[in-house]
Amino acid sequence: MNPNNSITVRLHLLSRPGLLAEALKAVGDQGGDVGAIDIVRADAEHTVRDVSIDSRDEAHAERIVAALHAVPGVEVQSWSDRTFLLHLGGKIEVSSKTPVRTRDQLSMVYTPGVARVCQAIAADPAAAWNLTIKRNTVAVVSDGSAVLGLGNIGPYAAMPVMEGKAQLFKEFGGVDAFPICLATQDTEAVIAAVAALAPGFGGINLEDIAAPRCFEIERRLQEMLDIPVFHDDQHGTAVVLAAAFLNALKVIGKHAADLKVVVAGVGAAGTACTEILLELGVRKIIGCDRGGALASGRTDLNAAKRAYLAKTNPDDEAGSLHEVLRGADFFIGLSGPNLIGAADLGEMAKDPVVFAMSNPDPEIDPAVALPRVAIMATGRSDYPNQINNVLCFPGLFRGALDCQALRITGGMKLAAARAIADVIPTPALSADYIIPSVFDPAVALAVAEAVKQAARQDGVARR
Repeated sequence: MNPNNSITVRLHLLSRPGLLAEALKAVGDQGGDVGAIDIVRADAEHTVRDVSIDSRDEAHAERIVAALHAVPGVEVQSWSDRTFLLHLGGKIEVSSKTPVRTRDQLSMVYTPGVARVCQAIAADPAAAWNLTIKRNTVAVVSDGSAVLGLGNIGPYAAMPVMEGKAQLFKEFGGVDAFPICLATQDTEAVIAAVAALAPGFGGINLEDIAAPRCFEIERRLQEMLDIPVFHDDQHGTAVVLAAAFLNALKVIGKHAADLKVVVAGVGAAGTACTEILLELGVRKIIGCDRGGALASGRTDLNAAKRAYLAKTNPDDEAGSLHEVLRGADFFIGLSGPNLIGAADLGEMAKDPVVFAMSNPDPEIDPAVALPRVAIMATGRSDYPNQINNVLCFPGLFRGALDCQALRITGGMKLAAARAIADVIPTPALSADYIIPSVFDPAVALAVAEAVKQAARQDGVARR
């Protein structure tokens, strides 16, 4: 059962003792999970109730509704997918910070008074940081080419994700973010579009742009702009993974330099995660794609994978994912579902750690892995140790905006990772608690402060 697939059914019931119980039994017989039951209205002959029901998927929901239709005395007046209802009309809005109810107020927020503010910014463009929304606004930009696990579904279908990202920016970091989905997947066109809209923003969050184009787009934009450009699928994932990694080492008592780490998936996220692990002192990382380990004997590697190989696999191990997993201390999955099994875990080193981060279906079923590993983490919310980017990006941009950072440095990312890890006191760490909850209010505050300090140390803070 999953609230993501929950429905609300409006039932019109005859006022007959036991009828509601019959209706609920019909739901239970179909495997539905009943939540809230609310009376809408009632009279001597009928009662109208809204019943919330968790289902497995859309087909399951339709079977539940059909079963309710079949109960004598029960009429299904309507039913709605609760997730779709939440998205109706979008999830965010623009609101005014000041009232406009008098002529005086109008003359100050708009013409003629606004002209004086425009002239001040024209004379000193840096004044835009104080006199416009730039100081607290981030553009969430996507071309729709790699949305969640759905792939290249285009800019219109990407909008709900970008809206959700903007909502999380506001809820967790107090940052005003706006979704911008571009009707192009041409690298040069994306770069030109983002560069052209940059003056109104204090930062750019690139999202769901496919590799390897995402590397070029981020690099070029960061060179062109004087505000942070951050591809969250790469670096947000890496920061949170690094936080979980640091705390996992404390729990299992191993050292980064002694580890063998196998990474399945060497796209945008896999590359960024590998780079931050190298920064943390891991010496032996083996990346794998569909063809197995990236090794010198491979003739099918593109430029990005050759660059990855140049930094990794010091012993030049070759073979399949299953072969190179032998003796590994960590498995990090950023690829797809069900890539490894129980037998693979048995071949890993003592006290193996598995971060199976493919979402919604991880690289190994957690129910299979948990009895066989020292620590298990996923990208899912229904298991302990959720590696979720929302632990990073709201606080990271909050800190970057507060100090008006020119860019996001490696030092800022490492500072964010350590801040997330340190939210959990060492005595409280355990195998099922190596990463704080996304709802812990201490996380964004700690990350923002750490990022500001690192930005000043790295010389990229304006203030």
